[in-house]
Amino acid sequence: MPPLENQQLEANVGYDVLVVGGGIQGCGIAQAAAAAGYRVLLIERNDWGSGTSSRSSKLIHGGLRYLESGQFSLIRKALKERQLLLEIAPDLVKAVPFLLPVYRSGPLQNHRGDVALYSGLQIYRWLGRELDHAAISCDFDRFDGDDPELSNLLGEGFERDELEAVYRYWDAQTDDRLLTRAVAYSARQLGADVSKGWELSHAQPCEYGWRVDLNHGIKRHRIEATAIVNACGPWVTQLHQRIFGAPEPLQSELVQGSHIVIEGSLGSAVYYLEATDQRGIFVMPWGQDTLVGTTEVAFKGDPALCQPSVEEVDYLRENVRRYFPDLQVQIKAKFAGLRVLPHGDGGVFHRARDTRLQNYWSEGRGLVSVYGGKLTTYRITAQRVIEELQPYLGLRQPLADTATLKLVPH
Repeated sequence: MPPLENQQLEANVGYDVLVVGGGIQGCGIAQAAAAAGYRVLLIERNDWGSGTSSRSSKLIHGGLRYLESGQFSLIRKALKERQLLLEIAPDLVKAVPFLLPVYRSGPLQNHRGDVALYSGLQIYRWLGRELDHAAISCDFDRFDGDDPELSNLLGEGFERDELEAVYRYWDAQTDDRLLTRAVAYSARQLGADVSKGWELSHAQPCEYGWRVDLNHGIKRHRIEATAIVNACGPWVTQLHQRIFGAPEPLQSELVQGSHIVIEGSLGSAVYYLEATDQRGIFVMPWGQDTLVGTTEVAFKGDPALCQPSVEEVDYLRENVRRYFPDLQVQIKAKFAGLRVLPHGDGGVFHRARDTRLQNYWSEGRGLVSVYGGKLTTYRITAQRVIEELQPYLGLRQPLADTATLKLVPH
């Protein structure tokens, strides 16, 4: 089988499903559709995982902070997927300890408090019941501020003044871009055609579904597809407008999340720290360096132009220094990604993180648009899309179960 990058796209070919967007959601949908027996084409205009899927916090987790907004169902699903990914992608998804410090007073005193954090971790543990994995336990530990073992947990220079306790629990970490590539490769192994450098320029109804014009520089191809899946992430609305006869897109907003990579290691654990605005931020090991994120800032304009603002970089830098006061923060890299969230009033913190699907079928042709989506739960989103497709495309002979297919770095 040729390398992932070099697969050629043929013109005038008919497909059951055209998936547009080579992020983790699109690759997962292409994998699931191919596993269900459909003839699939996956296209990406840049590179696999080149958008938001390579600009995440690199975590495979349940989402402890979603307890505050009552998204218990999402947490439970994510914890199940965390366990599954540890099993099917052991070379890509690794267990890692998370540390939650609690300060009794002073400038770092926690807004939530010891009792609230303990209660939250108990709920998180309960939601993850029966999901213990060889690498991850659903239990958590509490270390008093004067516990000698803290020296082995906390990185050098971590602020110990007024430290009351540290909680340790377990989640997982991944290289999001490598995971996306692994899923794309799995889709191709199942028979999907996958090709990057292509974009959908126009789609219109035809006798057999959609007649779709694709561009690759000066190259032009025309294909037909019964169903189109719009998995373009922040570009979901723009693609929607290129499909003649599509319904009005769902109302949504873009929220920018920025990260910085700072020089040097602060330990082997992920710190979950309360920022000055009472949001949680992660300070994570990333190779030999440290990854810090994320922010939540409303974004307007061209998604291709998103980048960390000076204010966001300062916010992340200063919050790291609150907990590592002697650290000379040397920024080696910075990046930003965009989340697609439901339109609403007020701040974005309490907005639902569940993925929304817009399903449109008419006269034998369909369009499923994907709004939002989490790295951890990409496979669940893909399953939902297949459930939307099956009543119209009919059942095929399944080739595989994505819950058991091994994913390897590629």
